[in-house]
Amino acid sequence: MKRVAILALGIMSLASSASAFEIRSSIIDSVQLTVDGPMVQSNRIGSSYSVSGSNISVTTLGGLTGATATAPATVGTASYDIDTDGQAFAFSESTLVGDVAVTTQSSLSSGGRIETPSIYGETTQYQGGTAGSLAGSLTAGGVPTVTAGGAGTTAIGQRTIELSVFQ
Repeated sequence: MKRVAILALGIMSLASSASAFEIRSSIIDSVQLTVDGPMVQSNRIGSSYSVSGSNISVTTLGGLTGATATAPATVGTASYDIDTDGQAFAFSESTLVGDVAVTTQSSLSSGGRIETPSIYGETTQYQGGTAGSLAGSLTAGGVPTVTAGGAGTTAIGQRTIELSVFQ
């Protein structure tokens, strides 16, 4: 009996081991439709005043006056004279009147656009998209389909097929 048990164990060790397989399959269809929204980015420019020169005397220096949150600065009256008549001179005066603060932005129109944006000296404006004929569809047996829309739109159709075999 012992010999039969040893012989059976020997035969079982020569036999192939059992294998377990997992097969996984997936198909994913998707459609993504996007219409961009409007945007206004605006940076205020500040006021500045500068004066420089040589062989110049200043009686009254100009400058900026009267700037408030709702009114721009104004340039003050200046009075300059040449120091030494008949001699070379250089003179430069420059002014940049900055933006007045805007406290409200116009609201969106029915078309999703900012019709009359309040802007400053440095502005980037994007009107946004219009859907137009933008469309997408999924079918049970086919590839997703998309139809282009108006300006500022994106349509993406995607099919992903995955087959995995694990041992």
